[in-house]
Amino acid sequence: MLATLNTSLQLFLPTWVRARGLSIYQMVLFGAQGLGALLWGVLADEFGLTVAFVTAASLLAVGTASIRLWPLFDTSHMDRSIVVRPEPEFEFETKSDTGPVVVWTTYSVPPEREAEFVRAMRRVRESRFRTGATEWGLFRNGEQPGNFEEIFFVSSWEEHLRQHRERLTETDRSFEDEAKALSTSSPQTRHLFSTEIEVH
Repeated sequence: MLATLNTSLQLFLPTWVRARGLSIYQMVLFGAQGLGALLWGVLADEFGLTVAFVTAASLLAVGTASIRLWPLFDTSHMDRSIVVRPEPEFEFETKSDTGPVVVWTTYSVPPEREAEFVRAMRRVRESRFRTGATEWGLFRNGEQPGNFEEIFFVSSWEEHLRQHRERLTETDRSFEDEAKALSTSSPQTRHLFSTEIEVH
């Protein structure tokens, strides 16, 4: 079972996050084993082996039954190959450590597509966080109700460039394309850079 899980993780995780994902998986796995050994030892010492084994079997049954409430995500259809996007060009020089950076995209969505658009943007939200965003929001424009504004923050310009160069997968792009297809005009993206203001 451990060999299967290790292999599945290495095959599934994108290259840029593979080491991080495996380390979290191993921390949880071996941490739970260490804590479990301590708890089962205390339980067996206090109440005997029979109680410890019956409790363990009961918890396994409950854990198995819980899959109906919290099913595993089917990831077999996800294309995890990396997509490289063109990097934005500006009239001024940007430094890699400049940040935070705000990425602001405007979509024009007709009323009959709004519900579908919001559903599509939920998947875009997950993609943004997965690839490095620290905050994300979707807003309706008060002056132009047909316009929806997607705004997300990344910690630095270098972090945003990583989204363009090495973190976006084909599945992430398909989520974006689905949302963009619901816009009546090509979505417009702007990049806002933090400016320090001295307050006296």
